[in-house]
Amino acid sequence: MRSHYPEGPNPCYTTLVHTAGGMVGGDQLSQTIALDPNTRALVTTPAAAKVYQSIGPTSTVQTHIAVRSGAALEWFPQETIVFAGARYHQSLRVDLAEGATVLLWDITRFGRSARGETFSHGSWASDVEVWQGERPLWIDRQMLTGESTVRLSPAGLNGCPVIGTLALVGYLPTATEISILKDSVTSQQISLANIGITTGLNGLVCRYRGESSQAARQFFITVWQQLRALRYGKIPPVPRVWN
Repeated sequence: MRSHYPEGPNPCYTTLVHTAGGMVGGDQLSQTIALDPNTRALVTTPAAAKVYQSIGPTSTVQTHIAVRSGAALEWFPQETIVFAGARYHQSLRVDLAEGATVLLWDITRFGRSARGETFSHGSWASDVEVWQGERPLWIDRQMLTGESTVRLSPAGLNGCPVIGTLALVGYLPTATEISILKDSVTSQQISLANIGITTGLNGLVCRYRGESSQAARQFFITVWQQLRALRYGKIPPVPRVWN
């Protein structure tokens, strides 16, 4: 879709459109994105992605992003709905230059909960890597099968159909900023039972496990807006395609 600039010259808001109704067994989708030095962009999608049941072949999505020096990317695809019986593997690699940052999220719903469907069979895998040259900054690999005990285990999904991850890489918030961030989440009355906010050597990671894609998104939007306010002094507007 045509890019637009709701905040002025920066950042550029861009919406990527996949014209098919969803992914079926054997579909392969690849995308490559590059940010020039000192640019800022928010990239999202217009609606939830759907992965349909497969009798054998795996659907794959491969994304490669280069964020060059001084650039800042916000990678915010809307949630993915993985139908029962689907076979799906998504991979994301970000090459992050010195002085660049990436803020990314991923939200996945297992099964069509509104129809009473659970992810009782099928497979899902997600590989996310952020590199700076030959140095790995953040590696996150997840895998789930419908038959796995992890799906129902209290130490796993605990029967929850929705998981989400938000990661900020290339900028490490201070202890004061983390405290402000947690206060913002609490003030939004977001349940703290199934969320986590942690820092690492290269940034920040937030996790969600629960019943609602909307709750996951609200949690991540709150974190995103507060991080923007801390770094740039302004709370950004929500992209119009999310409404």
